[in-house]
Amino acid sequence: MEAILPWGPLQHRLHRRLLKDPQLLPRGRRLLLAVSGGQDSMALTTLLLELQRLHDWDLHLWHGNHGWRKEAADQAGELTAWAASLGLPMRVENAATGPASRDISTEEAGRRWRYERLNRQALSLGCTRVVTGHTGSDRAETLLFNLARGCGLRGLSSLRASRPLSGSIALVRPLLGFSRAETASYCEQQQLPLWLDPGNDDPRFSRNRLRQEVMPVLEELHPGAWRRLGALAERLEGTQELTEELARLALVALQTPAGPLTAGEPPQQGPGLQRQWLSELSARSQELLLDLWLERSAGVRLGARSLESLRRRLPLSQGPGSLTLPGGSRLVWDRQSVRLQPEPNEPADPSGPPEPGAVSSPSNR
Repeated sequence: MEAILPWGPLQHRLHRRLLKDPQLLPRGRRLLLAVSGGQDSMALTTLLLELQRLHDWDLHLWHGNHGWRKEAADQAGELTAWAASLGLPMRVENAATGPASRDISTEEAGRRWRYERLNRQALSLGCTRVVTGHTGSDRAETLLFNLARGCGLRGLSSLRASRPLSGSIALVRPLLGFSRAETASYCEQQQLPLWLDPGNDDPRFSRNRLRQEVMPVLEELHPGAWRRLGALAERLEGTQELTEELARLALVALQTPAGPLTAGEPPQQGPGLQRQWLSELSARSQELLLDLWLERSAGVRLGARSLESLRRRLPLSQGPGSLTLPGGSRLVWDRQSVRLQPEPNEPADPSGPPEPGAVSSPSNR
């Protein structure tokens, strides 16, 4: 690779973005970059390397090989050699499953595996930031994809600039202000080697069809559509945050303390909710509060239909009832309260609920 060229518009824009939000990639921190070898992650790596002297980061790279393609191992070796030529330490991990036919289920399993391994590597290195190369084009596609699927605010505002990965580790996406066309142009200007994944063009995957067939039409009709869709997702993120903050205040008012145990009854898992007060709220407010309470108290996210079904069972006229939840908890209600209990002979998970949004994002790029 030739020497990195002088700063251009992308470097200045990213630098200004980081100065505006210094906690996104804090100065002097060790960062773990997820690098696939595609244009977005290669642009990310080189941009951060160029800004390193101003922010004093310690950069580490990670690459995951799923074994889906015969040439993947050779490409991982070439990518490692490229990183070494820049003085960047890189860890390559191979998925244990080996080669497999690639479909939607294996893509999802691969995504979970990548984030799990990235989290482990971040813990071993003492990193508080895992960085991916998702762009504003990815965020626009995610908004449209989740809109078509009928997602609520949380889905429409997903692919955020930062979200918890686990504990003190955050997953960060600093390139959301750039389009995929801009990262491609940057890679060409910098003469960066690229290791492309043919799976990103496979029409079997709905996201690829949206990228190849829908977004070009929108950009032709309304140039810069990706940027406006991304700005909308950001505004929806703010609306979602406000909604959840207000919902948390409402939960405090609705909570009822754990009551005395009845003989033979399993212990209550945290505070319950006052059933009558909850049932007097609008249907949408009830579902929102139940969703947040279950996520915070039991690490459970129910789908929209399940939440609606649960809400319809909670009016006082419906009498007492119970519902077994995924993960080993049981929801029970009487005339006074709605509360959580561990399943009999099943202790509550000591690790607590998973981080919100941990499985909402598309693959790193």
